[in-house]
Amino acid sequence: MVNSNANALGIIFPNAYDSYVPELVNDRLMASIPFAGRYRMVDFVLSSMVTSGIDNISILVRNNYHSLMDHLGSGREWDLTRKNGGLSIYPPYSEKGMKVYAGRVDGLASILPTLKDQKEKYVILADSNIAVNFDFKAMLDAHIESGADVTVAYAKEEIPEAMIKNQDFSNLYFTFRMDGNRINKIYINSEEKGVQNLSMNIYIIDREFLIKEITAAFVRGYVYFERDILAPNTDKFNIQGYEFNGYKARICDMKSYFDENMKLLKDENLDGLFAGNPIYTKVRDDNPTRYIAGAKGKNSLVADGCVIEGIVENCILFRGVKVEKGAKVKNCVLMQDTVVECGANLEYVITDKNVKVSVAQELHGTDSFPVYVAKGQTV
Repeated sequence: MVNSNANALGIIFPNAYDSYVPELVNDRLMASIPFAGRYRMVDFVLSSMVTSGIDNISILVRNNYHSLMDHLGSGREWDLTRKNGGLSIYPPYSEKGMKVYAGRVDGLASILPTLKDQKEKYVILADSNIAVNFDFKAMLDAHIESGADVTVAYAKEEIPEAMIKNQDFSNLYFTFRMDGNRINKIYINSEEKGVQNLSMNIYIIDREFLIKEITAAFVRGYVYFERDILAPNTDKFNIQGYEFNGYKARICDMKSYFDENMKLLKDENLDGLFAGNPIYTKVRDDNPTRYIAGAKGKNSLVADGCVIEGIVENCILFRGVKVEKGAKVKNCVLMQDTVVECGANLEYVITDKNVKVSVAQELHGTDSFPVYVAKGQTV
């Protein structure tokens, strides 16, 4: 599976932007939010690293990480179970210097001894709030060719309204002013209208350079890598931009979570996310989905293990969902093992895992405000 040819190690920050979707991260983190029928958000960046030849990946968790550890296990599904490198998960206090970090500087400072022991020349930093099939090898090649100190992935897009509304010090986002490919100004939480150079929070940096800068920043009490290290030094550092033109799904509130799932009902979007390198996930040995006599399905993405007896239209159904006879589900995202009992009618609804919708219940949201049912609830 893995083509181990990238001279880089990966570091993923799975809690970044947790507060964008407080309903979904009550007992999980951003990285383990279910997405696209059978995946978790972390699967996309993790699989992209693996298929780009990166076989030494660390995940710096902050809180609510048990679901992520259960999902990733030893990393076998990503071929990351190995003696050297592989997958390493660092919970708070797992080592003497580890703590609940506030920003990247804190998090990286706590694993400095580990960083110093690695052999790879480059480090790739990434969050997990964007579902994307990303070619890290191409970005690494561009970084090496340009001779940059830091290379940052960005996309030309308008700043989502939800990101502007959710501004606080735990939700920093960044846009760039550029001279050619060089970034000469970093704007923090800009509210500019129109298409911007919006950061994807993916960085490539020389490992020794990173160690030096994190050490100096930590001593000064700095917290945020972008705000405290990169932004004040755009004239000193050679910071290059790497434009990403492919398909991506950026999660920044519950509506965007709903919308980005529903967009995958269009073939061009589904192909944009999955037609490149494979995206791996935890294996769950389920039967194929069964459509019982009288069932009707239209324009839906249905994972394995589902049993459909009722009507399903324009829906994303995760593994093990059951829609009983006489039930109608339209424009919904139903997570793993949701049961919709006979006669129930759902429209514009998001259910978390293990939800039960009782006989003849009616739940109706709207396109702009879908109804959310929390994990394990019965309605």
